[in-house]
Amino acid sequence: MTLAVRRALTISAFLNRSFGVARQISTYSLPKRPVLASRTAFTAQRYATSVTPHSSPIDPAEAEAVRCLEQGTSKLEEGDVQAAKSLYQRSVDIKRNASSLFNLGVTHYHLKEYEEAIAAWKESITLQPQSPDAHTNLASAYIISPVPRPDLALHHLEVAFSLSPEDPEILFNYAAVLEATGRLEEALEKYTLSKQYGVERAAVHIRNVGAKILGKKLKDAEQSGESKKDD
Repeated sequence: MTLAVRRALTISAFLNRSFGVARQISTYSLPKRPVLASRTAFTAQRYATSVTPHSSPIDPAEAEAVRCLEQGTSKLEEGDVQAAKSLYQRSVDIKRNASSLFNLGVTHYHLKEYEEAIAAWKESITLQPQSPDAHTNLASAYIISPVPRPDLALHHLEVAFSLSPEDPEILFNYAAVLEATGRLEEALEKYTLSKQYGVERAAVHIRNVGAKILGKKLKDAEQSGESKKDD
């Protein structure tokens, strides 16, 4: 069985960029797959194989859309992203559905066509709003695009988390963006859950964020003490 392309991104890339927030993340992940946060390379690898829950094998157009979707997934797994994109686009042109749009978004993402990836994933979510993978991928695109939107990334990660609260990759990416936007206590909580559910590398981030929180408390205490002296 083939997986639906999911998240994508590397937090390290995000971390090394600045867009006026608390600082960037350390290692995001790629489209599911795009993925965020402290990952050195989240590879969005989950590819969709079905068109709709009620697909009819009798409809020739729908059968062709499914064929293109499956061939596109094969090409993507082989590393031929352009060919996969063409096949997914044909599938979309024949019959627009959440699966083909989702996978089309993944190919746009890997080709650094972020605006197109965002558009595809937004439409996929319109058709299938309960997809945590689509929300996670969209968050990745908002982070890595030329004009990052951490606010929108957080919104979609919050939705993804609400839909799949025990997904370790979602938790890790969510934590990474929270860390990047200065919400350290919440980031620590999500990193801790991510490690609890199997992401061992989260341990490094737990230590780092814990140190940041401690440093902030010490700095606040120092400033408070200086303020009292002045009084």
